[in-house]
Amino acid sequence: MPKKALITGITGQDGSYLAQLLLSKGYEVHGIIRRSSLPNTSRLDVISNDASIPADQLSLHFGDITNSESFPHLLYEIKPDEIYHLAAQSHVRVSFDIPEYTAETTGLGTIRMLEAIRKSGINSRFYQASSSEMFGMALPPQNEGTEFRPRSPYAVAKIYAYWMTVNYRVGYGLFATNGILFNHESPRRGLTFLTRKVTQGVANILAGRQDVLYLGNLESKRDWGYAPEYVQAMWLMLQQESPGDFVIGTGSSHSVKEWVQAVFEYAGLEWEKYVKIDDRYFRPTEVEHLVADGSLAKAQLGWSPKIDFYDLVKIMLDADMEKVGLKPIGVGNQILADKMGFKHEKLS
Repeated sequence: MPKKALITGITGQDGSYLAQLLLSKGYEVHGIIRRSSLPNTSRLDVISNDASIPADQLSLHFGDITNSESFPHLLYEIKPDEIYHLAAQSHVRVSFDIPEYTAETTGLGTIRMLEAIRKSGINSRFYQASSSEMFGMALPPQNEGTEFRPRSPYAVAKIYAYWMTVNYRVGYGLFATNGILFNHESPRRGLTFLTRKVTQGVANILAGRQDVLYLGNLESKRDWGYAPEYVQAMWLMLQQESPGDFVIGTGSSHSVKEWVQAVFEYAGLEWEKYVKIDDRYFRPTEVEHLVADGSLAKAQLGWSPKIDFYDLVKIMLDADMEKVGLKPIGVGNQILADKMGFKHEKLS
């Protein structure tokens, strides 16, 4: 019998890539989606359009992590071998505007799932999507032993979820793992996130659809990687003999300004002519510098990234140029062929 996996947040960037990965490994994949008047499954179209994947290998179920009743029902029905909990209010800047909702989804949503697993007695391995934002103002580089010093409602909620995962592992013997992932991006990243906002903005400028790109703090530094590689790390964590917590990142950091400069340079444009600063995009409290020490993941999981910062820039801008009807520069697609083994970013 194939393994069964249940993914919350399957319609998001990570969820869609993870579903593809698990399906390629022969899993029966189930995803939880929120009921909506408009379809929100566009990131999964690449799967539904793939004739090599049997139609009954992927199933979507309506559910809501703010509701303590929906998940236990699915748990008993599916009896998954692995659960990947990715669903959350995941936008850091937005968490300042809706802190209570962020706590409800990002924090309490996790305890609802852990408690359901504990009560069910079903032997499911559990992955909690933790975040580098939890480190906040902790000095870089950050690893599994670094103190959490959060600087946003989102980070505080993630810390709650992190420690509840640890407590259910220690107290009840659940196979419960935290993946502390640093920033990971792709052409499937939401349009309000910094990296995608820049690549889409530049593509629009090249297409004559946009004149100015408004941004906030250009000085903060992040460790950016390629999302399809990071979901491989998620899967590896649940294949270990015993559960643990792992930092996942590239070990290299760059400022927002460096991201902007690299994207515009790849497009052959001077960024100063198009970028303007808008105070609306500043956070009340900022995280200055995040960079991963992923040595434990490399040693224990055998995981290390192939796609670097400048590769990522090229992959994302090429994809966004295609989306606006322009011929991509093409370097990004060649990088995917050389380093990832496929010729094109797998999203139309």
